[in-house]
This record gives sequence, C-alpha cells and structure tokens, in this order.
Amino acid sequence: MMDYKLDKEERELLRAVEKGEFRRIRNFEKQKKIYQRYARATLEKKRNINIRVSERDLLKLKAKAAEKGLPYQTLVTSVLHQYSSGSLVEYGSHK
Repeated sequence: MMDYKLDKEERELLRAVEKGEFRRIRNFEKQKKIYQRYARATLEKKRNINIRVSERDLLKLKAKAAEKGLPYQTLVTSVLHQYSSGSLVEYGSHK
C-alpha cells in the first residue's frame, strides 16, 4: 500500500468518508450528467473572447457559480454552450 501524505483538510475528508458521514445527493444521475457536461466543456479546445459585463451581472454569475461549486468562467461557458446548442432557450421565447 502506498503511503500518502494528507493535509489537514484531506485527513478530515477521509475521516468523514470512513465514518459514513456522506450521503448521495438527490437526483444523482441527473446531477452526474450535468457535471459530466461541465467537465467535457472544460476539456474542449478553447478560444478566448473578451466581453463587457455589468459588475452586477458578474457578481450574480460568480454567486451562482459558487452555489454550484464551479469557477464562474466554467458556468458562463456552459450557459453559452447550452444556448448555442439549442438546449437553453432565450428568456421570454415561446416555441
């Protein structure tokens, strides 16, 4: 067995896992697919763009991303991808 040196946070996580303190989240399969899409999106070749966004909108995006445990750039990329692929419709759009 390999001897890994764990930092304090890693030791606390390992202890919690070993004590069974973690439970599966609701709608696990649905959530898993969402995060798999996020992961795939981060692995694709990227091109940088520069856009101007109001400070208020940027703060809201960062807050939403934090709720999901994501970098805000990943959230923005995901939303843009969903919109461009047709899986996210424009607000007020009725098809």
